[in-house]
Amino acid sequence: MNDTTRPATIRVFIALAPPDEAKDELARALAPAYAAYPGMRWNRIEDWHITLAFLGELPVATVPLLHAPLAELAAARRPLTLSLRGGGHFDSRVLWSGIAGDVPGLHRLADEVRTLVKETGIPYEGRPLRPHLTLARARRGDLAGVPGAAGVLDGFAGRSWPAARLHLVGSDDARGPAPVRYRDIDSWPFTGA
Repeated sequence: MNDTTRPATIRVFIALAPPDEAKDELARALAPAYAAYPGMRWNRIEDWHITLAFLGELPVATVPLLHAPLAELAAARRPLTLSLRGGGHFDSRVLWSGIAGDVPGLHRLADEVRTLVKETGIPYEGRPLRPHLTLARARRGDLAGVPGAAGVLDGFAGRSWPAARLHLVGSDDARGPAPVRYRDIDSWPFTGA
């Protein structure tokens, strides 16, 4: 099959996003790490999110199947109260901030989202949820920065906030040094009683 007949695709995930105040608070705590490790690939603050289900590359025509079920799910649920807490790293390559608050509720929401995805007929074989907010990635050959930057977040405890919306997010497929860019395909408020 050549490129002209291949269907258009988009990388898709379902997520929660901290409010700007919580992200700004974390960014201030990260200031020493930004200064000490400028060579890391820092995620843009506007792209910080908590992934509930990463769906990968999907045909663009498939994505609308998710809209109504996600809207219904959001309408039936109350906002979760969460906060950003501490930090750590995966394999000295990925820097993250932890999630505190209603973590059991976050797991239940992720389970519901993942079940919904499967029920729409979209194949999903995700990994177990490890609630976190990805902040940066190490550049090749420089694995010292991420553990050092994680130490800056020792003892960080951000304010609590309501996770007010469920987001269906698309990303470009940046390769190389360019950062990945995210955009909301759609989002729905949690309005359950």
